[in-house]
Amino acid sequence: MNYQPEDIDRLIEAPHEHEHLEFKEDRGKFELKELCKYCVALANEHGGTFVLGVTDKAPRSVGGTAAFPNLDLLKTRLFDTLRFRVEVQEVFHQRGRVLVFDIPSRPMGMAYSLDGQYLMRIGGSIRPMTDDMLRRIHAEGGPEYLLRPALTDLSDADVHRLLDIHSYFDLSQQPHPTTMDAMLERFEQEQFIERHSDGWRISNLGALLFAKNLSDFDLQLKAPRVVVYRGTGKSEIVRDLIGNKGYAAGFKGLVDYIDSQLPANEVIGQALRKTTRMYPEEAIRELVANALIHQDIEDTGSYPMVEIYDGRVEITNPGKPLIPTDRFIDGNKSRYERLADIMRRLRICERLSSGIDRVVELAEAYQLPAPDFRATEHQTSVVLFAHKPFARMGRNERILACYQHACLCRVQDKKMTNQSLRERFKLPKDKGNTISQIISDAVKGGRIKIDDPDNRSKKFAQYIPYWG
Repeated sequence: MNYQPEDIDRLIEAPHEHEHLEFKEDRGKFELKELCKYCVALANEHGGTFVLGVTDKAPRSVGGTAAFPNLDLLKTRLFDTLRFRVEVQEVFHQRGRVLVFDIPSRPMGMAYSLDGQYLMRIGGSIRPMTDDMLRRIHAEGGPEYLLRPALTDLSDADVHRLLDIHSYFDLSQQPHPTTMDAMLERFEQEQFIERHSDGWRISNLGALLFAKNLSDFDLQLKAPRVVVYRGTGKSEIVRDLIGNKGYAAGFKGLVDYIDSQLPANEVIGQALRKTTRMYPEEAIRELVANALIHQDIEDTGSYPMVEIYDGRVEITNPGKPLIPTDRFIDGNKSRYERLADIMRRLRICERLSSGIDRVVELAEAYQLPAPDFRATEHQTSVVLFAHKPFARMGRNERILACYQHACLCRVQDKKMTNQSLRERFKLPKDKGNTISQIISDAVKGGRIKIDDPDNRSKKFAQYIPYWG
């Protein structure tokens, strides 16, 4: 494409960057190595357009770039480094010079690397590709993991014996078909099963969701495990349960069991005793659903796990998250969109997002410390903490709660203020200076920023997350 200034304006007007479009501002330090990283990452995401000289934060504007004045030399250096061809165009916009790079897609079944690293984009940054994404690229050309057969050569009766078909209609709130054939037809439409000349095949998707017993499909290592410990460490196990049902068929039973193992407080109100769980059941439900949906299912060496200690609950799933942990509240990206879509339609998880914003909202309502989201190369964990008085919260705990409150306000189209944060901690009005100190610490730590830097009134200042 021969880009003109009006084409740059059209690209800028795109509502947001996506997997095939990336903008980058040039602040005078943009180098070839950084450009090559973006080329490799975009190529690994099936190609796209990289625009240099435009701000990447909305509202976008042309700032121009003086980088790479010799385009012929640039094209040669790009090819020598990348070993694939990138088209480069120079556009002289009225507000400055812009460079547009058209990046081709990688070949099917092959991922590009740079200096030994397979790269991908997460948000606006470049990260090494996760193991499961690399496996999926190398497996291209064959069926995706969820649609591969878990069992084959099955009769109608076998399918009914192995799968809890009725739970699908109960969860989706659909009337139960009156015949076995109609039930099987619906399961075939959802790709839970597939008819072949030698009988039915149950897919991994169908087995993971509706198995009456996961061990019938050799999927027992993907069953969720719930461990209750005595104290705050792992030295003494009180109870250890490994689930056996599919994720959809067994979800309610799993959440009910976890809830029964959580500590509770007895509250007396209007002369009646009422038992109140220390952790909100809705938050537990959402986090367990997320662990099942966002796990790396193809990592057969680990499984979703719920660990209950004195004073905290840890929910862990295999796989490094696809977005940074500090963006869980406002973002969501699924490894297996097919699985996530079905779980949403079965009302097991939030329909439009990851539900983490609701978890944070519930933590605030129950006056719990901020949930802690943790990630390693091979797993993702969320820690819910029991109630702790404000006076016992450490500095870092207060800053994390402040940041998450600012994120929650942001996704609700509001701005954090001294008053809103004070109300989050349920503190009286005379604690305004204490809240101001927390906000100051969060600003200095790069967690939040003032929304209007020209407003010098701290009393009426509004704050947004650092990424806002």
